Formats: sequence, C-alpha cells, structure tokens
Amino acid sequence: MTADIVKPKPGVPVAVLLAGLSIGFFVVVALATGETAQLSGQGVTGLLQRMVALGLVAIGQTFVILVGSIDLSVAALISAVAVLASHVMQGDPAMMLPAILVCLGLCVAVGFVNGALVAYGGINPLIATLGTGLIIQGVLAASFGALQGSVAREFQIIAYGGVLGVPYSLLLLATLSLCAAFVLDRTLFGARIYAVGGNPDGARLAGIRTERVILSAHMVASLFAGAAGLYLAARLQSGTPWIGRDGIYDLESIAVTVIGGTILAGGKGGVAGTLAGVLLFASLDAGFNMLGIDAFLKQVLRGTIVIAAVAVHAVRAKGHVA
Repeated sequence: MTADIVKPKPGVPVAVLLAGLSIGFFVVVALATGETAQLSGQGVTGLLQRMVALGLVAIGQTFVILVGSIDLSVAALISAVAVLASHVMQGDPAMMLPAILVCLGLCVAVGFVNGALVAYGGINPLIATLGTGLIIQGVLAASFGALQGSVAREFQIIAYGGVLGVPYSLLLLATLSLCAAFVLDRTLFGARIYAVGGNPDGARLAGIRTERVILSAHMVASLFAGAAGLYLAARLQSGTPWIGRDGIYDLESIAVTVIGGTILAGGKGGVAGTLAGVLLFASLDAGFNMLGIDAFLKQVLRGTIVIAAVAVHAVRAKGHVA
C-alpha cells in the first residue's frame, strides 16, 4: 500500500549550493586573513572534524523532523551518555563494551519515552521532549555534579585515532550518514517516514501505523545523540553534565537540518542537505575564528543566517505552490 505514496526526494541542489557556499567562504576568509595553512590537508581535516558531533545529532534530528515531530532532549541526552560512559568505564578498557551498551540502552529508553508521549500520548513534541530533557538535566545536575571518572585511553582512539590520515571520527560520521541516507532512500521504513510526515492521514489510510513510525524516528534520533555523546566523551576524556547544553546541540541540530532543506512540517528533506547545513556551520565557526570575531557576535550572525535560510525556503515553497 505504501507504494502508492511517493516520497519526495532529498534536496540535492540545496545540499550542493550550501556545500559550495561553505567551502567558498572558508577559502576566501583563509586567503584574506593569510591563514593559508587552513587550506592544507590538515586544515581541511580539522574543518571536517568540526562537523562530527553536530552532524551525528543533526542526522537523528532529521528523522524526527521528517515525520513532523522534533526533539529538544538531545542536548541533555548527550550529556547523560558522556557522563554515564565515563562513570561506567572509570578508565578501565575492559568496561568499554558494557559502557557503550548501557549508554545505547539509555538512548533507546529515552527515545521510546519521547516517541510514546508524542505518538500515543498526543503531547506536543516541543513540550514532551523539552520535559524529558529537563528531567535528564535535573538528574545529572543532582547526581553527577562532581563526577570522578574518565573513559579508557583505548576508547579515546575514536576521537584522536585514524587510518591513512583519515580520523576515525570522520569515518564514523561518514558511515552513519550513508546508513541513514540508505534507510531513508532505499527502505520501506524510509518511505513510511516520508509518507507520515508528508500526509499523516493519507499514510494512515494506506495502512501505515503512523504511531509506530513516529516512535521509531524518535528512537533513531536518541541513538544518534548517544553516538555524539560517546564521541564527545572520547574527545574530552570524560563526561560533564553540561557538555550537551553548552554545545546547544538541540537548537543547532534543528537549525542545520532546516537550513539543509528539511521542512519543519515534515515529509521533505534528507541527510545530504543536513550535512551541508552542518558544513556551513563548521565553515562559519572556522572563518569567524580566523577573523577574530567575538563569540557573542558569532551567535548573532549564525542566528541571522538561520532566519535568512528559512525565509528563502519559505519563498521557494510559495513559488512552487503558486
């Protein structure tokens, strides 16, 4: 029955445009400031590594936005996973696998709760996921304010190791991105995600259990947030209760997803556009650092860019409707 519902294709032209603008901005700023070393292989690798944490979260956020939902709990979940990983490992390499399994189990549980509240409880996703995030953040602040723990040295290879000059973190992002794109483009589950987001009533009439699809999308988003938390724990060598909150991963993951062409109403978008949005933010951060722009002004400029991008998408959408 789902074959009758044609899902929109991801906006590849949007992704290409954003990627071109991002790379162009980075190159121009590097040349203008004399920071030509940033254009070397090491400099480009550093630019791409800026994408890893936000990229992982944003891919998961893409799934929930495509079904017409949203997840504001990812920042708190990132903190929880980073803290839990370092707490379980305590520097012992033998505890790496148990720590990863416990963290992923927590992510599945949080995603299930979020999805159940939204899909079966009928609670607005902004309220449901914000509430979940506040609960997680409150537990972290109360229980792990002065955490003593660290991840195993062998675990840090995720953030600092590599093969043939390519960091493992970039390979992780690339692998998970390709898997997510394959799921959305080539599987029945992906078709159902687009169908539920594009026309929930039509999807329901076509025999799709929309509640299950929304629930699954939230679980996927939580798992990707967990992957980001594990990466940040490896990078920082331990977890802190504020790592996700300070990174603003909840709002920024939504911003780059929308910039990449995924509409908040659901049903249109894809992984390519999201990664292009992440690359834009990474290029802006690198460029602003080379220009010596104040951190507060950075946020103002990024906010302006988000508003402008959403406005452009809105105008284009009206043009297509007309």
